[in-house]
Amino acid sequence: DKLYEKETSTSLSRAALETLAIIAYKQPITRVEIEAIRGVRVDKILENLLKRQLIKVVGRKEGLGRPLLYGVTEGFLKYFGLNSLDDLPPLELEENL
Repeated sequence: DKLYEKETSTSLSRAALETLAIIAYKQPITRVEIEAIRGVRVDKILENLLKRQLIKVVGRKEGLGRPLLYGVTEGFLKYFGLNSLDDLPPLELEENL
């Protein structure tokens, strides 16, 4: 049980890290936009990241359904040892994107 608690309280899955990176670089961004980039559903990942206070709802996108927009939090910056989003490394686009 303690191993499980430590795993869930400190480390993030690869899927969660990918989702966080997309949000950090593309914010504000909707769930549908994240899913279009990742190619998979991210409902549970967003729920987990919200619960861990690494992301937050920053508003709603204009248009059909007014979907929620997500952005990273101060907690995200602290988790990764950043002072601001300007400290993120430059985004290198992969050839297959």
